[in-house]
Amino acid sequence: MSKDYYKTLGINKGANKDDIKKAFRKLAGEHHPDHGGNEAKFKEVNEAYQVLSNDQKRAEYDTYGQTFTGADSNGGGFGQGFDPRGFGDFSGFGDFSDQGGPASGWDLGDMFSDFFSQGRRTRVRRGNDISVDIQIPFADAIFGTERTVVITKHSSCNDCKGSGARHGTQLEKCEHCGGRGVMKESRGTFFGNFTVETACRECDGQGKRPKERCGSCKGEGIVQRGEQINIQIPAGIEDGEMIRMTGLGEAVRGANPGDLYVKVHVQAHPVYQRHGTDLVMELPVKITDAILGATYTISTLDGNEQIRIPEGTHDGAILKIKDKGVPVARNKRGSLLVKITLQMPSKLSGRARELISKLKEEGI
Repeated sequence: MSKDYYKTLGINKGANKDDIKKAFRKLAGEHHPDHGGNEAKFKEVNEAYQVLSNDQKRAEYDTYGQTFTGADSNGGGFGQGFDPRGFGDFSGFGDFSDQGGPASGWDLGDMFSDFFSQGRRTRVRRGNDISVDIQIPFADAIFGTERTVVITKHSSCNDCKGSGARHGTQLEKCEHCGGRGVMKESRGTFFGNFTVETACRECDGQGKRPKERCGSCKGEGIVQRGEQINIQIPAGIEDGEMIRMTGLGEAVRGANPGDLYVKVHVQAHPVYQRHGTDLVMELPVKITDAILGATYTISTLDGNEQIRIPEGTHDGAILKIKDKGVPVARNKRGSLLVKITLQMPSKLSGRARELISKLKEEGI
C-alpha cells in the first residue's frame, strides 16, 4: 500500500515548501529518538520530507504514488537510498522562532548533529533568553542615557547562592550519576549506534546534591522574583536596535543563565529627523530675508544657535552646522543640516503689492 506522505506530515496536497519544512521541523523535534521520541515515527517523518521537499520526487509521488529518481529507483521512495545531506539546512532549529521563542535546557541546533558525529556529545545547558522593550526620547537616543527596569524572572536564590542547600549545610555526591554530573546513554538509530552524554536530571549536571534543601527555593537553587536592572543606552542608538546584556536572562541551576535583549524604541521628534549621523530640520525663511540675507536663531539639541542666511538663498537650500549631529566617536559628531523653506505671503497689502511690482520691473 502506498504511503500517504502528506498525512504523515499533517499537511494538505497544496502545501508549499515553507509549509512542508515547518511541519517537518515540528514533527522531527517531537519524535527525535535522542530526546525520548519514537524512532520509527521519526524515520517516517524523514522519509516523507525527503520526497515532498524535492520537486521531482514530489511530482513522481503525486502521479504514481512512489518515486523513481536517483537512489530511489528501487521504488522504495526513501529506503536504502537515504542521504543524510538531504536534510538541508538545519540552522533554523537553533531558535525555533516559529515555535515560541528560544529554547532552554539544551540547544536545538545540536539536535541532528548527534547522528552525524562519532563518539560522545555533551549538550551545553543554559537558561532562557528574555527580552524587554523600552521607549526613550529622541534626545536620549542621540546623547545616550540610562534606564532602570524591573523584570520578573527566574534568578539565582540569594539565600543559598544558587546551590540549593540550606545555609550552613554541605552538598553531597549525587548517587544517580556518581558525581560526574552527566549520564551516558547508548542508543541505536538507523544511522548506527551513538553514545550521548546528557546532564544528570537529579543534580542538574553539578555532580552534587544538597544534603539539606534550602527553604527559600526548595533545593532548586532558583527562585522567581522581580529584579531591578540598569540599562546603559549608548549615544547614537537607532530606533529598533537591540542591546544584548549577557547573563541577565533567566537562571538555571548548574548552568549559565540566558541573556537579556533590550529593544529600544526612539520617539519621533517634532523638529528633527535623523539621516545616518546627521540631523535634518526645516527652517521657514521670509522671502525678503532670503533675498537680502539675515540672521536667525534656531533651537538645537545643544541649545540655541545663530545661523546666517546668505543673500540670495533659494528655496530648498541646505545650510550645515558642524558637530551638532549624532555622536560617531569621542569628541566627534555629525552635522545639523538646515533646509530652507521660503515663506510665501498669503495676503499682500496695497503698499507691498506696489513695491513688488517695482521689483518685477527691475527684473527681480
